[in-house]
Amino acid sequence: MTDQKKFTIVVKVGSSSIVDEVTHEPRIANVSMIVETLVALRRQGHRIVLVSSGAIAIGLHRMGVDKKPKRLSAVQALAALGQGKLQSLWDSMFSYRNQKTAQILLTRNDITDFSQFRNAENTLIELLDMGVVPIVNENDTVSTQEIKFGDNDTLSAITAGMCNADFLFLLTDVDCLYTENPRLNPNAKPVVLVKNMNSLEVNTKSSGSSIGTGGMETKLIAADLATNAGVTTVICNSQRPHDMIRIAHYICEMDAHIRESAEILSAESHEQFQITNAAEFSQLQHQKIPLHTRFIGQPRNAVKNKEFWLLHGLKPAGALIIDPGCYEAITRRNRAGLLPVGVIGVEGEFGQLECVDIRVGIKDSATGKWDRSKSTVSVGRGRCNYSSYEIDKIKGLHTHEIPSAIEYFDSEYVVHRHNLAFPLHKNSELELLMRQSSI
Repeated sequence: MTDQKKFTIVVKVGSSSIVDEVTHEPRIANVSMIVETLVALRRQGHRIVLVSSGAIAIGLHRMGVDKKPKRLSAVQALAALGQGKLQSLWDSMFSYRNQKTAQILLTRNDITDFSQFRNAENTLIELLDMGVVPIVNENDTVSTQEIKFGDNDTLSAITAGMCNADFLFLLTDVDCLYTENPRLNPNAKPVVLVKNMNSLEVNTKSSGSSIGTGGMETKLIAADLATNAGVTTVICNSQRPHDMIRIAHYICEMDAHIRESAEILSAESHEQFQITNAAEFSQLQHQKIPLHTRFIGQPRNAVKNKEFWLLHGLKPAGALIIDPGCYEAITRRNRAGLLPVGVIGVEGEFGQLECVDIRVGIKDSATGKWDRSKSTVSVGRGRCNYSSYEIDKIKGLHTHEIPSAIEYFDSEYVVHRHNLAFPLHKNSELELLMRQSSI
């Protein structure tokens, strides 16, 4: 990394990197190495955010409990026991290097309103401007299934989007992403460069650690989310945190070349992907760069702030099914809002202004209604002007027919265009469905 350019870097550390899976004792040596690395990056002028798991695991150690309980109240109690100790551990380690830290605990409830989302975002950025390392964790003490982010991989990606990070490092117990689980299949091949998530052909069916919630699958979800926000995402080994400095140097040297020459995120065949991956692997070996996986971010500012919040800050309360023609209309450059005539189905129960999943489905050729036997594809999110009950009554209708179907006429749109958001990554399932609908 050159001295002229400074970056915002989010680093996510899982429970198994901080706490021993068997004894649940803090892994002081590993924590110390992580701190040394992050302080070194800070002293180079980079802004650092740490997303840290481990509160529940430390709670297990304090109570002498062998494994995480299933009851939510027990898990929340353990989180309460462990969170203070976890923050104290990080703060004491950083203080030895004269680096100030701050604690930020979040649930989805904290960002359900856009003004709350902006407030959390502003607090995060203010801390970075002050030279502080924010330490972010999900507030497991109060979070329930309905308001959880799900795992800290997802939380780290949302955090990276909130602070407009340049890089997100996901530290894990393997060097990189593999085509198969390398512990089970000796023929598994490393995947070191991902320009298009749809070109990936990997088997990620493995659970997380006994004290964590994530696994490789959750890291791919996080990478998809973060790269949509323009954040270059890296998977690397948590046992060698100092590798992050060399990897960051390498990425900064190569990133401009990749962005110019690779035509980022254009649709590629699997064969083209393998060639690109092989060339990158050769480059890593030639320059003796530690093995890692790099997911290239979308062009910066491609996803606007509010769109990012709609896509990732809110949890859908239901779904609207639209036909392929409607999808094409509302995703054009000068897109319109979602009109009732384009809606062919409603799933779940939700109120006015709640967030819903926007899904594309296919109409039955005989009835003209939604064919429930065919699968649907999620394409975006939106906040509705009407409740699920009302939308079910006006779906398929033209605007002038709305007043006769429901008691009041609030808007011609089911979802206004300013309350619609679509991810930038193209969906291969959607492309297949669109082809089927045109047959």
